[in-house]
Amino acid sequence: MRGPVERQAKMLMGVTTEDFIPSEHPIRRVRALVDEVLVALSPRLTAMYAANGRYSVPPEQLIKASLLMALYSIRSERQFCERLQYDLLFKWFCGLNNTDDAFDHSTFSKNRKRLLEHGVAGALLGEVVREARRRRRISEDHFSVDGTLLQAWASQKSVRPRDEQGPPPGGGSAKNREVDFHGQRRSNETHASTTDPEARLARKARGQEARLAYAGHLLMENRNGLVLDLLVTQATGTAEREAALVMLDRRRLPRKRVTLAADKGYDTRAFVEELRQREVTPHVTQNTSNWRSAIDGRTTRHPGYAVSQRVRKRIEECFGWIKTTGAGRKLRYIGKAKNQLWATLTAVALNLVRIANIEAQQAT
Repeated sequence: MRGPVERQAKMLMGVTTEDFIPSEHPIRRVRALVDEVLVALSPRLTAMYAANGRYSVPPEQLIKASLLMALYSIRSERQFCERLQYDLLFKWFCGLNNTDDAFDHSTFSKNRKRLLEHGVAGALLGEVVREARRRRRISEDHFSVDGTLLQAWASQKSVRPRDEQGPPPGGGSAKNREVDFHGQRRSNETHASTTDPEARLARKARGQEARLAYAGHLLMENRNGLVLDLLVTQATGTAEREAALVMLDRRRLPRKRVTLAADKGYDTRAFVEELRQREVTPHVTQNTSNWRSAIDGRTTRHPGYAVSQRVRKRIEECFGWIKTTGAGRKLRYIGKAKNQLWATLTAVALNLVRIANIEAQQAT
């Protein structure tokens, strides 16, 4: 017998979002870690706002929302807010009640400047690293560094000569013009994107096409593959080595000799010398294809060198997670500062997942 369609009426509910989340759901471990970190970050968040005026959306909810976007591969704030309206797991993670309305997507853009000015993303990553160190999940002796290209949110058609005035030539509509640049020589010195002027034409290897991109850099500890620092820079030929030194200096590594593993792109005499001046042993892959390597037998003879070369490849897992699960294969923002904010929060989400998984495995 065909069942009738009954209209759903409103009712008084005696349950909260907590009751709908399974007790063994892995997101519970992640939220417990986030709550601990945000308590330590509370004084900085309080300093972001005035003492009087209208109440705003709590910054804790915005931070948790950004982490959920990375954890569930959500591409836009508008899409997230639409899902927040009906997804009870999202409401529970953000601390909302069943009947609470989702905040508007414009809340993200209005508060992004505030987060950038107060360095909230970097402070959050630092607190997560400190929490991992307190739980003894971080190596204090062995680290790895690497870089990758992150495709910018800009079309190849937006690249124009820097001294060109007026609209770009070509037919078609205003939003998708027909531009023929084949046979033209384009470089970052003479051309720039009108959509994202900070993006640079770059390619990962010979034979590949040059695309508008930024360079993303990671500093990873070798015990559990946690991200200690992340930096987004313009894509240049020396960006990887320059960013590695910046991340080493601002991470405040322990005052003892440590090792840093890297691929052969870091095998230059200047970079190796900079590491040794910082009392860092360069476990860099030897590049003997076209010139003499700066790494000799004094380094490669030790068993630790082979271990570092094997473990350093785990940093590719971090990049893979950020580009796939974190939806970062193509950046969603314009400008280096906004993309740095996104990338740092995505690295925080990656660390939280890894810490939660490690502790769950050890508990069984």
